[in-house]
Amino acid sequence: MRMAEALLFAASEPLDIDSLAARLPAGTDVGAVIEDLQKLYEKRGVNLVRVANKWMFRTAEDLAFLMERAALEQRKLSRAAMETLAIIAYHQPVTRAEIEEIRGVSVSKGTIDVLMETSWVKLRGRKRTPGRPVTYGTTEAFLVHFGLEAVGDLPGLDDLKASGLLDGRLPPGFEVPIPTEGGAEGDGEFDDEPTEEYGQAHDEHLAHLGNDDDQTG
Repeated sequence: MRMAEALLFAASEPLDIDSLAARLPAGTDVGAVIEDLQKLYEKRGVNLVRVANKWMFRTAEDLAFLMERAALEQRKLSRAAMETLAIIAYHQPVTRAEIEEIRGVSVSKGTIDVLMETSWVKLRGRKRTPGRPVTYGTTEAFLVHFGLEAVGDLPGLDDLKASGLLDGRLPPGFEVPIPTEGGAEGDGEFDDEPTEEYGQAHDEHLAHLGNDDDQTG
């Protein structure tokens, strides 16, 4: 247990079961060790939590107020970026055109790039439609930041209503999609077409935004 504790404290990112097992003595019941560590830390200043099916130490939720100064110094995302992130999270894999259709307005230059720079959004593949547009999805860093084990843990319609984020006068047929990390159209590693240079798809995305600006300017 002390060895696992040391590994988790020293790790710069969450560790999965296999990573821990590879460094612990052969035959170690890693699951039992983690369970013991969770119990040991459940009432301490840091807790052992599972995010993205991996394990990490995180400041206890009731002590979050101690970090408020650091949180206030962080740059906040714009409302457009938050809306875009929410659409990507719930509808992934999703294209830029689909994001614009859902939002009802165009995605301004740099909005998706900001989300990619935060490492919360990534390219997921190409959709099998004319033009083969790239699709976007969330990353493991997104799950870690928001304390989610999987995208399926995002709040549903009832949760959003209970939190007061949605009022009771919703239009008929209004639904909150159930996000999934499973394979879908537009998901993959661009493996059904010739090998691309590193960053080529991202460059195409930036060029597309630049063309939009030229047309609107």
